[in-house]
Amino acid sequence: MIREFGLYEIWTILAGIQATLMLSGVAFLGGGIGGMWIALARTSPFRFLRIAAATFIDFFQGTPMLMQLFLVFYGLPVFGVNVNVWVAVAIGLTLHASAFLGEIWRGGIQSVPLGQTEASSALGLSYVSRMRYVVLPQALRLSFAPTVGFLVQLIKGTSLAAIIGFVELSRSAQLVSSITYKPLLAFGLAGLCYFVICFPLSRLSTHLEAKFAIKT
Repeated sequence: MIREFGLYEIWTILAGIQATLMLSGVAFLGGGIGGMWIALARTSPFRFLRIAAATFIDFFQGTPMLMQLFLVFYGLPVFGVNVNVWVAVAIGLTLHASAFLGEIWRGGIQSVPLGQTEASSALGLSYVSRMRYVVLPQALRLSFAPTVGFLVQLIKGTSLAAIIGFVELSRSAQLVSSITYKPLLAFGLAGLCYFVICFPLSRLSTHLEAKFAIKT
């Protein structure tokens, strides 16, 4: 039975925004924590840590996000770990975000002038103190713009979770489209929602990039 495209259908699509934002927030927060460790490992004086972190980054940057979600969703049960689709998608996107944020912040760390690291070392600061008080504050400031830009990509990337059954904004539009046979309206509204969410963040990223470029 074909339904009319009415207020209920509009509300169904809009309700998917909540799941999209929650998933993006969890993945970005988890990816931020993981990404910081990856960035520190990539710039570590220990070669094996640099190689391990580089391998992790190369894998997640060199493979499609959809394949990564499939590996987590279908791979964990092989090892006896049964998780629901929400947890599987959150793990997959967190690992993906860790790799990309780790590389972004690695670039920020290495952008800090070497002389500042040498000066802090000459003052007797330990490695942890140098990173905490000298390097990381500057590196994170330099990385603000690309970090916000990645958040935009992550929000849009959550749409791939619909392939394995996670009901977010894109999946909500797909469900509405299947019962109303009006895909243009359903996906058009979903696209508008993505635009409303992502456009301000894109503008913020551009503003931060220009602001910090002037100061540096």
